[in-house]
Amino acid sequence: MQPNLNMVIDQVGKDKNIERKVLVQTLEQAILTAAKKCFGQHREMEAQFNEDTGSVDLFLIVNVVEQVQTPGREIAIADARTHGLEAEIGDELLFQIFYRPEDMDKAEEQDERFGELLDLKNAHKSFGRIAAQTAKQVIYQRVREAERENVFNEYKDRKGELITGIVRRFERGNIIVDLGRAEAILPVREQVPRESYRAGDRIVAYVLDIDKAARGPQIVLSRTHKGLLEKLFEMEVPEIYEKIVRIESSAREPGARAKIAVSSRDRDVDPVGACVGMKGSRVQAVVQELRGEKIDIVPYDDDPARFVCNAIAPAEVSRVIIDAENHRMELIVPDDKLSLAIGKKGQNVRLASQLTGWKIDIHSESKIRELEAHAKAAMASLSGVGHDQAETLFKLGWRSVLDLAEAVPEELAAVPGLGGLEAARRIIAESRGWLEDERKRQVDAQREAQRRAALTDDQKLLEIKGMDRDVLAKLKEAGVNTVADLARFDDDLARLEKSLEGQWDAAKLVHWAKVYLGELPPGTPEP
Repeated sequence: MQPNLNMVIDQVGKDKNIERKVLVQTLEQAILTAAKKCFGQHREMEAQFNEDTGSVDLFLIVNVVEQVQTPGREIAIADARTHGLEAEIGDELLFQIFYRPEDMDKAEEQDERFGELLDLKNAHKSFGRIAAQTAKQVIYQRVREAERENVFNEYKDRKGELITGIVRRFERGNIIVDLGRAEAILPVREQVPRESYRAGDRIVAYVLDIDKAARGPQIVLSRTHKGLLEKLFEMEVPEIYEKIVRIESSAREPGARAKIAVSSRDRDVDPVGACVGMKGSRVQAVVQELRGEKIDIVPYDDDPARFVCNAIAPAEVSRVIIDAENHRMELIVPDDKLSLAIGKKGQNVRLASQLTGWKIDIHSESKIRELEAHAKAAMASLSGVGHDQAETLFKLGWRSVLDLAEAVPEELAAVPGLGGLEAARRIIAESRGWLEDERKRQVDAQREAQRRAALTDDQKLLEIKGMDRDVLAKLKEAGVNTVADLARFDDDLARLEKSLEGQWDAAKLVHWAKVYLGELPPGTPEP
């Protein structure tokens, strides 16, 4: 005797948190699928769960017609009356198929009466076993689908939140996390390289996604997402949770360093102080959860320049040049603060750029002075523009020959001491010629560099002015194998003179080696 399925349905529904209605429909569909496989897909059948008996009743539906065209779905009116059925053409007859062991007597009685008519003689004997196997497979599959559906429905609204679980196992580098009623996956790409876990460890992670179509765990976690940083602060800082303090933006290099920009809606509440907490207690709790990741908390400012300066802290900024069109800023910092502003391997400036959304270039004051002097000298080299005019143009915003080439003549003509509209047009035309010449010089320099790259070290040395093979032989004895080796003798000319035995001028050779390398302009006088 088969077990009463009512108890099975109730138990599975309770254990797997699946509605009874869903399981009943699954059973009916399973029996119907098995029946069509056994009796033929062309037959019209129906399965209904019987609450009283706790089993699924199966029915075959046939239509009464004058002449049969679809065997299995139709019976002739004459055959129906021959078998004692009171039916008319167009009637739909319902025959129950008895397949359970306890209904064996009813099945044999039906076979005797309607076996030939329905073409089902002894079919119930094989169907019972097939029904059980198919029902088992379909139910297992449906239970898995229902479980996945429940997980999706339970966690779909938790995307973007923090979740706590226990590390259960490792699969190809991915960490499987037990959340209690479901499992989640922490993929390799979302793990912090310096963090390591063992089975049984507690883990706090950010819910990155709920993937309904995933073959494995549907809940995708992350330990690298910046949302983890923000949510941890929200947990530790009540003012953030209450919306008094707001996280404007954040940036992370997971495991190393992070920056977070905060603002306050209440003038009496210091956003940075609220996040730091008494003696740093709040920020330290976040740092501890992130396994020692350094965190910079910076005040947000509506002024982009001030915000960028805050973001680049702890470095001080002397001057800011804003290129709003290209969404770029140039920060000028003191020479001794340059490495601090850039950070280890460019980390500080990279995080500041991510935090503010601006492209940031950092230059030292000495480098800027050098670049400015070069730009002013280039402008002063144009006819009609002296050093004083170049200084004036630079202060008024024309900071390079390129700026002059792209200038509007009427605007340029308004500069005092430049000579009016005609002079402005002449300067613009000459600037364009200068740029074309500069482009040609760069092309020539590139070709020269390519030519030199194909030479040997000895061939390069022989190209230096005043060099011949006798000098080269003496230099080789002194340990000079490259042009760069010769240029470095600037601080030890006496030793070089001794190696050359006074036959050649060591200072001139070093001078022309530096010219060859581009360390000195070609027109620099010989020593």
